Amino acid sequence: MERFVPYEKLSKKKQRELNAMKRGSWGDFNPVTRKPANPKAYNRRTAQRWKDDSNFVPFFCF
Repeated sequence: MERFVPYEKLSKKKQRELNAMKRGSWGDFNPVTRKPANPKAYNRRTAQRWKDDSNFVPFFCF
């Protein structure tokens, strides 16, 4: 049977091992905080979307 040693008195290596064991996996959950895109900001993808529109007919003045 191992003797009880307070956390503060453990070596840094043992503390890291204990912390790693306590730390779990996030699984499928992504912990990164996300926020919606700013609708007023310039977006290259949406700015060029009119080119992809098949109903678009260019207007030429002669």
